[in-house]
Amino acid sequence: MSAIRKLCVLGALCATLTAPLAAHAFEKVKSRDQFLEIVQGKDLRLTGIKVNVTPSGQIKGRAYGFGVSGEWQWRNGYFCRSLFWGKTDLGPNCQQVEVQGNTIRFTSDKGTGQFADLKMR
Repeated sequence: MSAIRKLCVLGALCATLTAPLAAHAFEKVKSRDQFLEIVQGKDLRLTGIKVNVTPSGQIKGRAYGFGVSGEWQWRNGYFCRSLFWGKTDLGPNCQQVEVQGNTIRFTSDKGTGQFADLKMR
């Protein structure tokens, strides 16, 4: 699987899908405040990926040896971001966010696309 495809979910960071946890185990994140309470001060990690989402609307980090940068907003119940991986523009995408313990799930295309489960540390 290409690195760009692996980045599709927070980029849509939809990467390496492991055996999914039961859907009922995840709780949908419904507001910007709830989202920030969950991620503030934590790195979001997946093998080869480490990013941070700031309260000021920035996305920063590294993935597969390249810088990750972008901006995000909370819009109509979705995490909406524009993202660059190195010089590659991964474009905009609005994603459904769910959480279960220290795992946060981003599902692209407003919850209808691919997903990635990232660990929060």
